[in-house]
Amino acid sequence: MKLAANTFTRALAAGKKQIGLWISLSSPFASEVTAPAGFDWALIDMEHTPNDYFSVLGQLQAFSGTTTTPIVRPEWNDPVTVKRLLDLGASGLLFPMIQTVQEAEQAVASTRYPPNGTRGVSGAVRANKFGRVTDYVARIEEETTVLLQLESTAALACAEEIAAVDGVSGIFFGPADIAADIGKVGKPMDPEVWALIKPVAKKLMARGMPVGTLVLDPSFATELLKDGFSFVACGSDVSLLAKASDKLLEDMQANLS
Repeated sequence: MKLAANTFTRALAAGKKQIGLWISLSSPFASEVTAPAGFDWALIDMEHTPNDYFSVLGQLQAFSGTTTTPIVRPEWNDPVTVKRLLDLGASGLLFPMIQTVQEAEQAVASTRYPPNGTRGVSGAVRANKFGRVTDYVARIEEETTVLLQLESTAALACAEEIAAVDGVSGIFFGPADIAADIGKVGKPMDPEVWALIKPVAKKLMARGMPVGTLVLDPSFATELLKDGFSFVACGSDVSLLAKASDKLLEDMQANLS
């Protein structure tokens, strides 16, 4: 049995636009509801949700029969967490709060087996179909998506150096934390935030580095993709449920008044 190609990794390398959805409900059943929608990629978030390894496993299973590539964001740039998520079969990882080249190198190294990195070796895990994938060790590094999240002005200042680290598949901008870093917490769409992000994004695009982000405004997400961003999540399962619930009640109350 051969290792399946990671369509998201290859799409980024080929310059294809990728539309994503943020997954925060921490439920395999909820993920199974969104999985058939057909987004190019989905981000299973562990940083700001109650997800654990078993709930992530269930969500990976929910997406496994679809064309959507599931990416996992671990709580931190922790090699032990990374090892366990890769063994579970995560197609790629989004590392939060990368601030320096050294942190970027550590993130990449945790996804690589020695001598190229520090990932521990296990012979029979879900990722290699319990030992059945014969070329897993030889090919997993080239197939795994490694995304680094920049979330501060300090990170933006060394973005080009971070992006130059070998093995990085893409750079992800975190507008919410960048906003907080400049004293505008809770205002990720503030023009000042994007005045910081966009010039850095353009420099990375010029180097051939795919860039992405999460915004909850589909129109702005479209604008970013048309402007050169490669992968943009345009909503989250939590916000979709909240907004739809509010709108349904609002419409019912309006109809009764």
